[in-house]
Amino acid sequence: MALNLDIQLKRSNKVYREGDTIAGVVIIDTSTDIKHEGVFMTIEGTVDLQISTQNVGAFDAFYNSVKPVQLMMCSLEIARAGRFPSGTTEIPFEAPVTPLLNKVLYESYHGVFINIQYLLKAVIKRNFLNKDIHKTLEFVVENTPCLNVLSSKVDKFVINQNTLANVNDSSIIPKFHIVGSIDSVICSIMQPFTGEVKIEHSDIPIKSIDVQLVRVETCGCTEGFSKDATEIQNIQIAEGNVSTGISIPIYMIFPRLFSCSTTKTANFKIEFEVNISVIFVDDHLVTENFPITLYR
Repeated sequence: MALNLDIQLKRSNKVYREGDTIAGVVIIDTSTDIKHEGVFMTIEGTVDLQISTQNVGAFDAFYNSVKPVQLMMCSLEIARAGRFPSGTTEIPFEAPVTPLLNKVLYESYHGVFINIQYLLKAVIKRNFLNKDIHKTLEFVVENTPCLNVLSSKVDKFVINQNTLANVNDSSIIPKFHIVGSIDSVICSIMQPFTGEVKIEHSDIPIKSIDVQLVRVETCGCTEGFSKDATEIQNIQIAEGNVSTGISIPIYMIFPRLFSCSTTKTANFKIEFEVNISVIFVDDHLVTENFPITLYR
């Protein structure tokens, strides 16, 4: 006997905002008539927090106290106990996208130490002789777009041997001079991150210029805080020894789910940075860091 369970949403992009109604069908496909004890749907949203292994020893109490934060929970009985005929049966469902009391629906986000996830979980209950049938589907929650235009400015930067930090003897570093600009450090997540970089002088050839998007995740409670920065994506914007005086455009799309609006709460923070990295042929690396604020 073959029994398959699936979930289909009416919205093909699976994107919802607070106050929307999530609707779809549960599809049961069976080769023969089967008896069941009911079909149930759970709609939930959670924030899962974990501590990096380098901090577990230092924050044992903190590590043990970090528990998932539940943002949304709705349980539905969408079919009472009975029988499904052979073939395909579709059972409709719908529910409001609303947070639990005193909770906020943060944007969907897949990180390393923080995950904000919204799931539909359908189950066909069977008798004690048969296993229950389960199906899970993720949907995406986004903030309502911000209608107020945030003020921003062009952020110009200069990188040379004199601006480098963590250098004991700057005299051994070849001379170079790099200028550039970032169009805005307050960025709409729906628009590309843009700017330009220009090599004005370099004593040694350049191997590569990269743009790196970094997530900075902070988990915290009364016992302590753990803060970790990890790379999301790295985009090469120039390869080889770039000619001097040429403006190289910076253009980066923010990836869905791996980035979200900048989020700060009492227990966790999700922040972002952009690194402009220049690698020389001798593998020396110089980097300019830009903390950025993302909004939708």
